[in-house]
Amino acid sequence: MKLIHKLGAVLLALLAPCAHAAPTLAHLSKRFGKGGDTIRGVNLGGLFVLEPWIRPSLFKQWEEPYPQVVDEWSYCSALGHDECYSRLTQHWGTWVTEADIATLASLGINHIRIPIGYWAFTLKDGEPYVQGQLPFLQRILGWIGKYSLNAILDLHGAPGSQNGFDNSGRLGSIHWQDTQENIDRTIAALQGLASIAKQYPNVVDAIEAVNEPAVWGLSKQGIIDFYKRAYTAIRSIAPSVLYVIHDAFLSPAEWSDLNIAGWSNVILDTHTYHVFVKDRITLSRDGHLTATCQDAANVRSFNAHLWTVTGEWSLATTDCARWLNGFGKGARWDGTLSWEMNGPVYQGATCTGQNSIGAWDNATRTFFRQFAEAQMDAYEVGSGWIFWNFKTEDADDWNYIKLAQSGLIPNPPTDRRYSRYALDYPAWHIKLESPWCHE
Repeated sequence: MKLIHKLGAVLLALLAPCAHAAPTLAHLSKRFGKGGDTIRGVNLGGLFVLEPWIRPSLFKQWEEPYPQVVDEWSYCSALGHDECYSRLTQHWGTWVTEADIATLASLGINHIRIPIGYWAFTLKDGEPYVQGQLPFLQRILGWIGKYSLNAILDLHGAPGSQNGFDNSGRLGSIHWQDTQENIDRTIAALQGLASIAKQYPNVVDAIEAVNEPAVWGLSKQGIIDFYKRAYTAIRSIAPSVLYVIHDAFLSPAEWSDLNIAGWSNVILDTHTYHVFVKDRITLSRDGHLTATCQDAANVRSFNAHLWTVTGEWSLATTDCARWLNGFGKGARWDGTLSWEMNGPVYQGATCTGQNSIGAWDNATRTFFRQFAEAQMDAYEVGSGWIFWNFKTEDADDWNYIKLAQSGLIPNPPTDRRYSRYALDYPAWHIKLESPWCHE
């Protein structure tokens, strides 16, 4: 997950200038496993790549007087190898259970995206991470298969960090492209994921090359070259698996020189949040609902050329979840985080009760149900969506299981009360029929 809002992902221009560069949807040979034409999924965030806000109990001991442990790198550095291994094996064995997977299946989910770091496959001297994730990953894949779901394996952290976010494994500067060794090790990790996909051909539907490479700290051409190399590396081992690339936070025009001639069965992943930039977090409730209409228009355009899945989104309209902006940091919403407004979103804004379903009145509950449906409609104009996250310890507006069980997310996802969509032929041509979007 990450703290960047994307209105419309990218890559329309990637393909539009050269019609021969990629097949149209009608010529693509595969859809999405058990999901059919539409991916409806959740992320297993906070499992194999720690994020303090998802499971704060793992980090609480460092809360005072000053947070020195902010990510998985510093977590293992502080604890040392043996203690880190002991704590993480306990975490890996308990954070995702078979009951969770069974529950997700009962809620109508068809895909589960599993973020994992490169260090599960390759470690070098000086890196404090521990290994041992793969048996737990394989156990989860077994459960996913048992309940007739599909998995997307997502390389969430790359050597040197591809974005500098804590969810890359190491908060700080971006050094992924600094050395050829970092790129080679990333490819080695993807080959490891491809080997797992080959072992579970009826379960693993897709592999994502790398999560959220941040172009502001990277070479665009380097990202393009990596995507091409990763495609070949993955398909040489698992030729039938879908290949997922993230938009890298680039505008469509900046992708116009990418030639993917010969590629097939490729998904574009884009992430849309309403809380990390001023133009979204300051919206009214009606504003959040109508903003999804522009998202739908953008996704429709991109999906006409390349399957587009919104691989991360949530119901959050505030950034009040504890440590969402980083361990020990406050929130834009109430002005406890330093940001461009130099204060709260509005005078008197408070984080009290913002992340607790039990504190929401009926009007708030109705809004969140509408917001869930409006986003689902928007992203299904493309090829689907993957909610962040399957569950959290504290932040209910990011907890799919709790939201769905409370009636704030449709259960099943097609049970829309407020916002409807109509499928034309072919199935991916969708017209919105909602109170907020008029097309």
